[in-house]
Order: sequence, then structure tokens, then C-alpha cells
Amino acid sequence: MNPAAGTALAVLLSLVSAAGYALAAVAQSRLAAASPAAPDGRGTLRALLARGQWWWAVGLNAAGALAHVAALHYGPLTLVQPLGALTLVAALPLGAYRARRRVTRTEWRGALWTVAGLVGLVAVTGPAAPGEALSLRESLVVAAATALLIAALASGRHHGNGGRAGRGLGHATASGIASGVASALTQTLTAALALDLPGAEPTWWQTALLAVLISGFATGGLLLSQAAYRGGFAAPLAVVNLSNPAAAAVIGVALLGETFRAGAWGWFAAAGASLIAARGVVLLTKGGGGAGEAGAGTRAATEAGTGAGALVEGGAVARGAGGLPAARVAGLAVPEAEPAGVPLAG
Repeated sequence: MNPAAGTALAVLLSLVSAAGYALAAVAQSRLAAASPAAPDGRGTLRALLARGQWWWAVGLNAAGALAHVAALHYGPLTLVQPLGALTLVAALPLGAYRARRRVTRTEWRGALWTVAGLVGLVAVTGPAAPGEALSLRESLVVAAATALLIAALASGRHHGNGGRAGRGLGHATASGIASGVASALTQTLTAALALDLPGAEPTWWQTALLAVLISGFATGGLLLSQAAYRGGFAAPLAVVNLSNPAAAAVIGVALLGETFRAGAWGWFAAAGASLIAARGVVLLTKGGGGAGEAGAGTRAATEAGTGAGALVEGGAVARGAGGLPAARVAGLAVPEAEPAGVPLAG
């Protein structure tokens, strides 16, 4: 295949990947809006796994990941990674369409700021050299430190009075970090299978341990993103897309000897890109019919003394995180209290 055709195919696959991730995010957000949590949080994960919509979202995420890997086969990282930022641009109108509303001007501004910051961050991040990977000891240290960080972010204690939106951004940050670490460990597993891992030749149980860690972080990232969408839609999605490459960049700089392009100026450029992206996330947090609509819908239902069945029969639509309409499921009661995040254990 000639270079021009390879580049065109890489762009096409990147667009397919972004569309898959965007559709998955919309499906997860609708599911978050439609799934009440038990007062003690038990059984929520079990109920989630029983929903066909959840597995539809999992399939879309998997399709997006496969398309992304295929795009990297035909095109350079410097082309494919920035195109991944289109996930946010595609998800905004898709979510608004499903919610039967328009994307606000503030949301579009926030999306553009976030995409600009993300593209800038990816542009100054140096790609890993061929064969570069963590050692087994470094992998275990990274996994342990990441697990502690994720536990702190997902606990919600550090958000203070931020409410559900603050917890959503914490879950989104944890989700992106988990996915970024899963990618770094996948690179290590690939090197281990090729017997090209730094240090001694890995044993079968060490390789199996890496596979278990990868599965755990990948699954945790998916569940954390599901919990994040209870606090909104666009802002958590932006944070997931930002924290993923940020976590990979930290691992690369701290452990793999990578650095930002342009030396010291690259560090300043990365800091500036991060500030631009942060500005976008702030705008997305303020911009749309997000969690506020969910709270208003729940309060109205409570004041009227009705459940979801009465709302459906009356033609009303309860709106959840990100302004997305709750699924009209017969017998699904609207919780009178603010729903808790999706727990990581059933």
C-alpha cells in the first residue's frame, strides 16, 4: 500500500474509532441516567451487567479500540492520536440529539478549547521508541500506585461540596488514568511475549499477572466512566479523554526516559495545552442542560408524588446526567434521593 493510501485509511479508521467511542459514551450516559442506585449501593453493578444497553456500550468501546489499533498500523501516532479528540466533538451533538435539545454555545466553546488543549498535549509528547517498555518491577510499582490514586479519586471525599458533578469529574479522572495505565501495561505484556522485556526472561506466572492487571485496569476504567456520567456528560467525557494520554505521558517521562519535544520549551507548551484543556472542561461543566436538569426532574417527580410509571404515562421525560433522557422502562422508580455512583463491586 502506498503512503497516501495508508494515510487515508488511517484517517478513516480514526474517524470510525472516534464515532465508536462517542456512541459508547452516549449509551453509557443514558444508562447512568436511567439506572437508580440502591440506598446502600449493593446490587447496582449486578443490575448494570444485566442490561443489554450496557453490553452494547461495551461492544462500541471495543470496536473503537480495535479501529484505533488498526489506524496506528497504517498511520503515525502523531496523526492518529489527535484525531481521537474528535470523540468529544462527535459525542456532543449525538447526546444533544438523543436528549432532543441543541448543543449550547458554551458547550461548543468548551469542546473546542478542550480539543485544542488535547491536540497540543499530544503534539508535544514524544512517541515511545520501538521496544521501549516497563520492566516487571516497574509495572508492579505503577499498578500499586495507580490503584491507590484511583481509590482516592473514586472515593469522593476530596470533592468537598462539589456534589455529584465533582464526584463525576473524580471518577472521570480515575477512568482515564486506569485506561492509560492499562495501555502502558499492554505494551509491557507485548514485550514480554516477544521475550524482549528489560531484565530477566519472564516466567509464565509473571506474564499471567500482567494480563490480570491489564484486564483489571481496563474493566475498572470502563466502570469508572459509567459512574462518571452520573455527574454530567460532556465534562466527564472531556476529562476521560485528557487524563488518559496525560497518565501515559507521566509514565513515559518518569520511567521510560521520554521527554517532550523541543526540550524545555516542550514542557512550557505542555503546561499551556493543559491550561487550555482545563478551561474547556470548566466551560463544559457550566455549559449545558446537565445534572441540573436531572435534579429538577427528580424534584418535580418527588413533589408530585409520582414515580417513573406516572411520568411515562403522562408523557414527561426525566432527564439525567448531561441532559440525556432516562430510558422509559416500565416499573423503574425515580429515586427520591441523589443516586450514588456505580460501585466497583456488586
